[in-house]
Amino acid sequence: MSELKEFLLPDIGADAADITEILVSVGDTIAEDQDVLTIEGDKAAMDVPSSVAGVVKEIKVNVGDSVSEGNLVLIVEVAGSAAEAPAAPVAEASPAVEAAPAASTATAVKEVCVPDIGGDEVEVTDILVAVGDTITEDQDIITVEGDKASMDVPAPFGGVVKEIKISTGDKVSEGTLILIVEAEGAAPAAPVEAPKAAPAEAPKAAAPAPVKAEITPVNASIKASPSVRRIAREFDLDLNVIAASGPKGRTTKEDVQKFVKAQLQAAKSGGAGGLAVAASPKVDFAKFGEVEVKELSRIQKISGPALHRNWVTIPHVTQFDEADITELEAFRKEQNAIAAKKELGVKISPLVFMIKAVAKALELYPNFNSSLSEDGQSLILKKYFNVGIAVDTPNGLVVPVVKDVLNKGIFDICREIAEISKKARAGKLTAKDMQGGSITISSLGGIGGTQFTPIVNAPEVAILGVSKSAIKPQWNGKEFEPRLMVPLALSYDHRVIDGADGARFITAVNNYLSDLRTLIL
Repeated sequence: MSELKEFLLPDIGADAADITEILVSVGDTIAEDQDVLTIEGDKAAMDVPSSVAGVVKEIKVNVGDSVSEGNLVLIVEVAGSAAEAPAAPVAEASPAVEAAPAASTATAVKEVCVPDIGGDEVEVTDILVAVGDTITEDQDIITVEGDKASMDVPAPFGGVVKEIKISTGDKVSEGTLILIVEAEGAAPAAPVEAPKAAPAEAPKAAAPAPVKAEITPVNASIKASPSVRRIAREFDLDLNVIAASGPKGRTTKEDVQKFVKAQLQAAKSGGAGGLAVAASPKVDFAKFGEVEVKELSRIQKISGPALHRNWVTIPHVTQFDEADITELEAFRKEQNAIAAKKELGVKISPLVFMIKAVAKALELYPNFNSSLSEDGQSLILKKYFNVGIAVDTPNGLVVPVVKDVLNKGIFDICREIAEISKKARAGKLTAKDMQGGSITISSLGGIGGTQFTPIVNAPEVAILGVSKSAIKPQWNGKEFEPRLMVPLALSYDHRVIDGADGARFITAVNNYLSDLRTLIL
């Protein structure tokens, strides 16, 4: 017997939202995480992915309906769960009577090839399907990476994967065969004549010839619904430069609307925040010697305008200090030695103590754990303590967030940092991983340098820069003694935080690092 499952609306981060688009129909075969409808609330528009895969039997909502968490959306017959119907008894055919021809499924074997991906050759970095999988049209099947970008390649039609013709690490180009797929809904194979009672064996019908199909992706590396892509085309926008806030890094309608609004406001004010600047000179650098043009990564395209906006619209003040971490470092090495003997599989880094100290200082000085309202007339004070960590990746700087720091132990935070750093360098961070920060720490201690001035990561109001520690002579009242000192640089938004509180905050962080016992008070 077939198994029917209900798909209920998940937590959408709001009490209610209106359905603006239904992306599936009754009878469609859907995959897990495939978008099934688009909803829009007071603050955001988003696509909702299905948590089950199978055939849509009923749609329980309509465009315009107001829905909330737990509302029934679809009834889905789970793929592969239907039991085979019992075979009807077959009567013995008389020699003079032919058996009725069996009904044939409308399928055809098709080839999926690499489309025009804008380059000579790329490397396959991930294969997202397996032999036997049922895939849907536009479902991502492989990830490829070239000199300029990484992108997911979607399937041009649905069906069952029969063969995979490539492996991870292969170099492929336009026209390279990727998959052999038994496609659904294609022209049926020629019917096979049923055998007669004569002893001679009936000839077998030839297998249908493979039909080559290519994919034509548009911004294939961007996760966005057809409606969002349509809006972007209407405004002639490049989705690569629009920050994505939807689930699993999807670009939503609200993201596009915010981008357009920001561009219009900048145009009205004559530049970002009213600070108009002259256009950069146009120079033909090739006339001076050999040059190479290298496209910015997607992260750089997104973060560049945000950094420029933050720099020109936030009145920055940077407070400098040095913390004595001599005892901290001795304690850290001692605990790592104990952890190694116990084979705990975790190693404490200095950054963990920085995170703890900063969170404790946020509790002491709540204005640092705030954001300005959109109209700039009030402060939004946060009651949670989440610390962002700037992580250097091959594609650029990203800032994943460690949540609920005050309620986590040192080893818990160590494991979490290791996990999010791994995801960051693999390009697997989601928008959720990088949202909800109270303050950011940018640590360059592992690279070098004595000081730097970090840029505030709006809508946060402060950021702590950490440079490389060094042994320095410190006066203890009687003599100079060698102490391990780490340089700190606290940048903050002067509209929210004055100089006195800035000095108090960095002094508190300094004290926590210099005497770990104060962290438990």
